[in-house]
Amino acid sequence: MALRVAVIGMRGIGNTHANVYQESDLAELVAVCDIVKGRADESAQQLEVRAYYSIEDLLKNEELDAASVATGGVENGGAHFEPTMQVLEAGLHVLCEKPLSNDVAHAREMVNRAKERGVCLGTNLNHRFTPLAIQAKGWVTSGRLGDLLFINMALWIENPNETSPFFHLRALHPHSLDVMMYFCGAVEKVHAFAVRAPGRQNWSNASINLKFKNGAVGHLSGSYDAGRLNERCEVAGTNGQFVLDGVFEKLTFYPRCGGEVEVYHNPPPGEAGHMDSFGDTFKTRIDTWIQQLADGVAPDEIDASGEAGLAAQEIIEAAIKSFQTDTVVTL
Repeated sequence: MALRVAVIGMRGIGNTHANVYQESDLAELVAVCDIVKGRADESAQQLEVRAYYSIEDLLKNEELDAASVATGGVENGGAHFEPTMQVLEAGLHVLCEKPLSNDVAHAREMVNRAKERGVCLGTNLNHRFTPLAIQAKGWVTSGRLGDLLFINMALWIENPNETSPFFHLRALHPHSLDVMMYFCGAVEKVHAFAVRAPGRQNWSNASINLKFKNGAVGHLSGSYDAGRLNERCEVAGTNGQFVLDGVFEKLTFYPRCGGEVEVYHNPPPGEAGHMDSFGDTFKTRIDTWIQQLADGVAPDEIDASGEAGLAAQEIIEAAIKSFQTDTVVTL
């Protein structure tokens, strides 16, 4: 039986979630919800599902298994807390957009409530859900890189948003930090610097150093002043290193001491694993979420779980504290 799902928050990202659910053989999109009636009605008409304007009405009138929370709010996460908590309290699984919340205390509450209710909480950390990222993860897990030594991550885009001083860190870098932890594990120490471009109020450029619990070290360069999108991840170990260029474009393995360099690309159109654009990462992430729910995967085994989203938020708050106090912060 298909999973009965709803989407809460019907801006662009919410409609992306809804479209993926509609295309899935394992899910049935039955409703959409938004506090702005026009947005809910427009999406409902296009998707041919029922519209709701409050979560209370949605939960009262629909028999659901899960919901996506794609609301916005301050720093892109300010409106996630209350909808997620309402849906979790109803005993439903939730896939929440990143960040779980711009308030880390709220993010902790969300993770704890999911545990208390015994339901799955996922985070839309879609950058790790590409064939090349999964291939690189396999190299790490199999020991092909040897003992991990360092990771360098860059994520730069152009974003003029000035709504809060730390919008750049809280809204963008759940993705980059999740990718770093995907490859190198949990973080124990954080040291950060930041700079505003001329005329900006947002700390729009950041340099963050990390020490991982396994002993590896890492560095993140982030920017909202890049003028272009750049995402690059380099992971090195005692036996070799890989470089992942873009989210899905190119993966290169370099043996440490001789041997053949291996290069892998996004497969051509029509071949398995091909991705047309960054938008395809939403499909691969949400399809994984649907499949895991259908398979009955335990809440603590969900890929890109709420705990993964919380871990990224904890690092971001530590980075802000480090920058403000000019200290190394231990998690």
